[in-house]
Amino acid sequence: MNDTLTAGEARRIALAAQGFGASREGEVGRRQLVRLVERLGVIQIDSVNVVSRTHYLPAFSRLGAYPRALLEDIAWGRKRPLFEYWAHEASLLPLVSQPLFRWRMEDARAGVGTWKGIARFLRERREFVDRALDEIARRGPLSASDLEIGVKGAGGWWGWSEAKRAVECLFWAGELTTATRRGTFERVYGLPDKVLPKAIRDTPTPPRDEAQRQLVMIAARAMGIGTERDLRDYFRMPVADTKARLTELIEAGALTPVTVKGWREPAYLDPAARRPRKIEHTALLSPFDNLIWFRERTERMFGVRIRLEIYTPAEKRTHGYYVLPFLEDDAITARVDLKADRKAGVLVVQASHAEPWATKATAVNLAGELKRMAGWLGLERVRVEPRGDLAGALSDAFA
Repeated sequence: MNDTLTAGEARRIALAAQGFGASREGEVGRRQLVRLVERLGVIQIDSVNVVSRTHYLPAFSRLGAYPRALLEDIAWGRKRPLFEYWAHEASLLPLVSQPLFRWRMEDARAGVGTWKGIARFLRERREFVDRALDEIARRGPLSASDLEIGVKGAGGWWGWSEAKRAVECLFWAGELTTATRRGTFERVYGLPDKVLPKAIRDTPTPPRDEAQRQLVMIAARAMGIGTERDLRDYFRMPVADTKARLTELIEAGALTPVTVKGWREPAYLDPAARRPRKIEHTALLSPFDNLIWFRERTERMFGVRIRLEIYTPAEKRTHGYYVLPFLEDDAITARVDLKADRKAGVLVVQASHAEPWATKATAVNLAGELKRMAGWLGLERVRVEPRGDLAGALSDAFA
């Protein structure tokens, strides 16, 4: 018979596995940052910069203020321990995970499943694609906008859309990788043989099923506990493959089936997961944070429905444009629509809303976290706009 956990126990297991509850005081160095990425297994990348690009935020939420240049160094520096690939979405991952995604690269080249469009473009536009590869081999790492082949006129210049499509298809297929990022976060593509360390390139490619088992276990350790859909979503794994790998891992004793009260689906526990009795932590969460990126899991665990409203017309938004949920111990108690006005040196709270279970302490704790974020972003102060049911109390907390 499976062990039975309460929803609160499952939530605290998940938070501890994700790195919440540790101290956020003291200096954060390179080793701590790398260790966090290894613990999470993946960090989603996104270009929206209204507050901060999302890949900077998970470390701030868990470790506290750290030099943002440190993340840039481990992601795109000379001796970086991370690489980019499509894992959850566009993602940063530990370099040692690169061999675990080679089956996905092969699927892209072969047109398996959802990758038919990539394979078709690489096949039908092979001459064009090979010219792109030759140009990068000759000139070194290039962005899509750098690729200029032929003479200007008579269609000789590459259009951005086709060049971008070519290098992105090659990126999916593993024939190109990210050499660096520059300017307004533009990806610069390089040949894996020139960018990836020899030790990674020489690592034998594991069989598809073994690579997938390792990815499921990375997800399980990062989440602590999860349903089949939770585990599958972490690295966007195929349905049938995930179910098969789960069965194998359970039979091997690597995962423990459990029942969580209130969860409709069976759950699977990392046997090594910590089971804290309480979590003490406050944090503002990126809407793309690993803890909440799978909205179904977020609603099941925290009782809140989170929607990204960036693409919703302003008059139809419920909570705002770029909304960060506020984690208060083991509950999400509020949401704030934030904007960094860098020219004025102000972190603007455009709207603030409380969840029904928020307490009088929520506004004070949230104000403290907003001050911490403003300081980390190099902003001088926080301004609270009078929108949302928490705005009054939050404004008072800054008085």
